[in-house]
Amino acid sequence: MERKIKVLVVDDAAFMRKAVTRILETDTGIEVVGAARNGLEALEEIRRMDPDVVTLDIDMPIMDGLTAMRHIMVESPRPVVALSSLFSDGAVTFDALRLGIVDFVPKPSGAVSTDIDTSGQQLIDRIKIACSMNLTNVRRVRLRKNWAQALRVDRLYAFQPLEYMIVIGTTLTGPNTIIRLLSKLSPFLPAAIIVHQEISPKIIDAFVAEFNRHVPWRVEAARDGMIIQQGACCIGSTEHALGLELSETGEVRLHSDMSVAAPLDALFSSASEIFGRNTIGLLLTGIGSDGARGFARIKAHNGTTIVQDRQCCVFPNLTDNAIQKGVVDLIIDERQMPHTLESLMAT
Repeated sequence: MERKIKVLVVDDAAFMRKAVTRILETDTGIEVVGAARNGLEALEEIRRMDPDVVTLDIDMPIMDGLTAMRHIMVESPRPVVALSSLFSDGAVTFDALRLGIVDFVPKPSGAVSTDIDTSGQQLIDRIKIACSMNLTNVRRVRLRKNWAQALRVDRLYAFQPLEYMIVIGTTLTGPNTIIRLLSKLSPFLPAAIIVHQEISPKIIDAFVAEFNRHVPWRVEAARDGMIIQQGACCIGSTEHALGLELSETGEVRLHSDMSVAAPLDALFSSASEIFGRNTIGLLLTGIGSDGARGFARIKAHNGTTIVQDRQCCVFPNLTDNAIQKGVVDLIIDERQMPHTLESLMAT
């Protein structure tokens, strides 16, 4: 008999603790071993109950969820799934993902929600996936306090022609890696970046608005029909497939197609059709097998394909699949990514 996944539920509202417990225990593979009303109690219960996964509210008295997350990852690291109504607060969603939260699952209608069942299966799925993550590779991103005014993207955006397209695919825990990469990648590149990642459409606008404050690239939420220019990083959710196309005036623009089953393949393939050998595909940590066919198209157009070394992936499935298909040019450590990307565009 398989061991059940032990979960600690943390929320300041008694109704929510009961509701989340009821939802999780509809799955025979999950056991709720305890509950806590705030972050301080959560730390005590983690030491006492040793849960496999923690569901964590953010807005709580005494010790909030973000503070608790910082302590958890230092004192007793384990997967944490945020379940909160604060998905419209960009600073909260950005910090949660920066600190290494598995995912930020929005409460459907506020802190005390009678329709939380609609998020139940998503929460169960996230908890099950979280148990397979490599915790040693979960690291918070340390950001530069202030970018010099000379480096602000407002002065750099579209200051030179768009020659290269960097297309990045990732799923769970990927936003953490994206934040780290963009915080270190030079904006003085003749390139734009399109990121397709697993993130709820409900939080993406707030997330990118906060993200944009911390890096020299112009970070924007992907929109159907938007024109892509040098210095921009457009981030889209894998719930809405994206592709690139040329406008009648020769500008590169995004288009959206929700019917596409493999969104990473679609993005990579469309980029290669336009940018050819100047296409750089990058697969990061993630779940699933999407992306390998798109990588094959990039290689067919003499572009470059890169995967994150599995030794620094929280989930290695995406990268392993591409490697096994023989469509990867470079396997690199996460810390080498900025230098590698810059070197490719300098040759």
